[in-house]
Order: sequence, then C-alpha cells, then structure tokens
Amino acid sequence: MSSRPRDGSGAVVSSWNLANYLTVLRLLLVPVFLVLLLARDGEDSGLRLAAAGVFLLAAFTDRVDGQIARSRGLVTAFGELADPIADKALIGAALVGLSLLGELPWWVTVLVLVREVGVTVLRLVVIRHGVMPAGRGGKLKTVLQTLAITLYLLPLTGGLRTVAVGVMVAAVVLTVVTGVEIVAKALVLRTTSARADMKRQRARS
Repeated sequence: MSSRPRDGSGAVVSSWNLANYLTVLRLLLVPVFLVLLLARDGEDSGLRLAAAGVFLLAAFTDRVDGQIARSRGLVTAFGELADPIADKALIGAALVGLSLLGELPWWVTVLVLVREVGVTVLRLVVIRHGVMPAGRGGKLKTVLQTLAITLYLLPLTGGLRTVAVGVMVAAVVLTVVTGVEIVAKALVLRTTSARADMKRQRARS
C-alpha cells in the first residue's frame, strides 16, 4: 500500500501542486528582494519601495500556501520541508540585508536567526515524541516580524521611523519569549510522550 499523501478523494497528492508552487515562488523571490534592497546602497527610495513590495508578496505567499495545502488536502513531504526553509530564507535575507546597510544592529539579526534556526532544529529533534504545532504566540511573532521588517524597508523618517523601531523591539522581545516557551514545551514533551513512557517501562522491566 502506498504511503504517499492523498487528498480527500483518495487521489495521490503530487508535489507539483499550487501550494508548493507558491512555496517555490517565495524562495525565488528572496534573491530578487535582496538585489532590490542592496542596490545603490539602499538609498534609492524607489528601489526600497520595490523591495518592500516583493517582501510583502513573498510574505503573502507564506500565508496562502499553507491555507491552500490544508484546505485542499495538498500537504506533501516536499511542502513540509520547503515551507519553513522558504520562511527562514525570507526573514533571514531581510534582516541580514538591513544589517549590511547599517540600519539594523547585527545583534538583532543574529538573535532572531539563532532563535529561528534553533527552534526548527529542536522541532526535528523531538519529532519522535510528537509534533509541536505553532501556537498563537508564534503566529503573532511572525506577524510582528513581518510588520517590523516592512517598516524598516520603507524610506521612513522622523516619527514613523520611531514607530518602526518600536515595532522591531516588540518583535524581538516576542521572538525571545516564544523561543523560551517552545524550549519548555519540548522538554515537557520529551518526558511526557508515549515514547518516553515506553522507555521508562522498558527500564523497569
């Protein structure tokens, strides 16, 4: 019997589907976004607006591809692997690009990227014990990160720039807090899962 994923009608789901096309599109948009952001040392307002537009388009595909995959039964192994990679690539490219331009402290970029990569690795480590779905805090973190980066990409000045800094601070704080929460959940999962119970039972026998 085939273990390949199937949709609601029982048909085998191909990796070549709309949800995965959007994920691949997001990956392809990352270098386009970086070129626009870094061109002319980031000082061309028109290019900055274009970079912000590409970033928002890519972020939109992140929201849409997951909804399509779940609603149409198009979840595939490729999508589950490529989707988080595309997400991290987009956010990482934006943060690194802004830091290269001297507009965002490197410690912010490093902190966020270490958290994102660390959480991804942690989820893979504990997958044998169970899946840790994204909670409300994680979803709000993603929204704040996207909003903060978008504001930084726009050629803002004065009070609006101060707003951008405030949103970025909130995003960083929530990034750290949700990271700590996920680590705590992972530790609990490793000690309370059915797999952990089986190990304890074997150790007693």
